[in-house]
Order: sequence, then structure tokens, then C-alpha cells
Amino acid sequence: MKMTLRALRVNKRKTQHEAAKDLNISIDTLKNYESGRTYPDVPMIRRIEAYYGVNYDSIEFF
Repeated sequence: MKMTLRALRVNKRKTQHEAAKDLNISIDTLKNYESGRTYPDVPMIRRIEAYYGVNYDSIEFF
């Protein structure tokens, strides 16, 4: 089952601010990823996978 970045973050019980800090990105960057305005590059996708404990195939990017 695919999940959006927002859903993954909410399931981990993190705020946007906390997740952005943990991923070492700005909150605006995280907001853009979650809204589909911009997309993470491959190294960031790997960090997102590790942070949320999911595989790329499980993440739904808009």
C-alpha cells in the first residue's frame, strides 16, 4: 500500500518542523515535497526511506 509523505509523517507522529529538522532540510522544502510542488533527489529519497522505514515503492509522490 502506497502512502504519501504527509501520511508517513503523521503515522510517525512528527510535526513538519520535527521531520524537517530530523531530515536536515528546511520546513519549506518538506512542505514542497508533501504538496508535490517539488520532488526530492535520489540521495534525499534514500534519507526519507531510512527515516520512515519504508521502501521507495511504498511512497506516493504526487
